[in-house]
Amino acid sequence: MEYVYAALLLHKQKKEINEANITNVIKASGATVNEAQVKALVAALADVNIEEAIKSAPVAVAAAAPAAPAAGGAKEEKKEAEAPAKSEEQAMEGLSALFG
Repeated sequence: MEYVYAALLLHKQKKEINEANITNVIKASGATVNEAQVKALVAALADVNIEEAIKSAPVAVAAAAPAAPAAGGAKEEKKEAEAPAKSEEQAMEGLSALFG
């Protein structure tokens, strides 16, 4: 995951996503660099419009925080979020769209 984060960081900073830049970001984070993974990521992202991939990625909506109790100490029951929770498998399918 740190390789994808490195690519997203470079994209956000409007820097070129290449092997040298990703390697530098990974090294700066203190992680060990796997050159094969760096090459694979750069190759996978070569034809991907990252901005479009981010816009089309599914977004998890956080449930609204429950209201504070009234002055009289009354408690409100927690309500279940209306949207069903996505499974980890569904979330990974959305992430795989980044790699074409």
